[in-house]
Amino acid sequence: MHIPRADSGTEQLLAAAGCAAGLCGLAAGRSYSGGGAYPGVSLTCPLPGVPKAVFAAAESRERFETRVTVLENGLRVASQNKFGQFCTVGVLVNSGSRHEAKYLSGISHFLEKLAFCSTAQFGSKDEILLTLEKHGGICDCQASRDTIMYAVSADARGLDTVVNLLADVTLQPRLSDEEIEMTRMAIRFELEDLNMRPDPEPLLTEMIHAAAFRDNTVGLNRFCPVENTDKIDRDVLHSYLSSYFTPDRMVLAGVGIEHEHLVECARKYLLGVEPVWGSGQGRAVDRSVAQYTGGIIKVEKDMSDVSLGPTPIPELTHIMIGLESCSFLEDDFIPFAVLNMMMGGGGSFSAGGPGKGMFTRLYLNVLNRHHWMYNATSYHHSYEDTGLLCIHASADPKQVREMVEIITREFILMAGAVGEVELERAKTQLKSMLMMNLESRPVIFEDVGRQVLATNTRKLPHELCDLISQVKPSDIKRVVTKMLHKKPAVAALGDLTDLPTYEHIQAALSSKDGRLPRLYRLFR
Repeated sequence: MHIPRADSGTEQLLAAAGCAAGLCGLAAGRSYSGGGAYPGVSLTCPLPGVPKAVFAAAESRERFETRVTVLENGLRVASQNKFGQFCTVGVLVNSGSRHEAKYLSGISHFLEKLAFCSTAQFGSKDEILLTLEKHGGICDCQASRDTIMYAVSADARGLDTVVNLLADVTLQPRLSDEEIEMTRMAIRFELEDLNMRPDPEPLLTEMIHAAAFRDNTVGLNRFCPVENTDKIDRDVLHSYLSSYFTPDRMVLAGVGIEHEHLVECARKYLLGVEPVWGSGQGRAVDRSVAQYTGGIIKVEKDMSDVSLGPTPIPELTHIMIGLESCSFLEDDFIPFAVLNMMMGGGGSFSAGGPGKGMFTRLYLNVLNRHHWMYNATSYHHSYEDTGLLCIHASADPKQVREMVEIITREFILMAGAVGEVELERAKTQLKSMLMMNLESRPVIFEDVGRQVLATNTRKLPHELCDLISQVKPSDIKRVVTKMLHKKPAVAALGDLTDLPTYEHIQAALSSKDGRLPRLYRLFR
């Protein structure tokens, strides 16, 4: 807000009056006694000839609310004020690997790699990058299980160019044979790299989803299978795009720009545009609801030479155990988020420090007590119709059985007593993480886009903080009790000689103490 300034003489007078009031503690009604200019004037009355002071005040809440406009073709335009020279603008599409049941698996992976390549207006990726450079811009595309996101961060004065570019990238990609062949090579390399990484967390996340939601929706593979790389071509991509890249399944979101300007650009470049694949109806959109199945997926793999060198990572077996939680649209989503923060965890070589979660349960009860445990971390994945709370643990292959029992016991203990101190700490930590993440403009953009795509509106941070503050120990116990009635999902990677059977893991999660059934062997 612009504050009108008084002339220098008046400023000195106001400063003098302020100092006098502050130093002398003048009571209301006491006369001004500086002598000279205003003898006998009460400090409770405005000074003659001095303009009325205009004070800076907190902006009205409306100024910071996310504004949403729906265009005639169904496209939603959402914006959030954030002051600064740069803005982040992008298109989010309600499309991802969960929608590929009727198509070849891996289309979303291909589209992610083909983003920001040649279009109707731009002859190559280099041309796009040069256009963005004029506005100090960068671009990125990310495909997840339920969303594909095209984003650009650039100088706010280049908004017109940015929206024009985004419209061309999403609706007019050329998808040339050369670009598709380069994408095939990039995907093959990425799949090789995925299997060679010392950290198998992305691979385990795929496996736990496949086990939990076998052959449906979020259980479908996010990465393109090797056998499909040669089968996906322009016709397959156009067939998919004609079904899912429609205006009613898109949100144009922006942070750091005026809403009216963004709507104007959306009308100019995204209204009445004929996509390159034509406007004919594609196949029916897959509106399947996620079906939780539970189950186990095991991959026997030699992990002894994953990381060689001066400080090699020891041979480890990785286990992930998960149970169905809830969707992010349900009220129980907040208690589950608090529970995930309360479990926390991490690697056994963390340096600690404030905010590292060293007082979370998986540190106190697992990593601090069992020195041979290499890792124990809690994860919470949530979607519009389901969710998955899981714990990833890794240890030496000889101690797999003991490791699994420790994790199953932690799941059972979740339903026990929740200390007031640990609950308050988890809630404070969750609010802190939320607020710190939302200081980043790209994170605000993704939050705005995803919430508007799912609900047509956005919950503001202070509303979420209020909901987090309201979580009680009884809420944690209620959601955990409900969760423990489901079949577990298990993913196992490495040397699995001593891995307990799925039935034994299920029995442990159904017991009172979380212990695995005893094994009686004649010979050891």
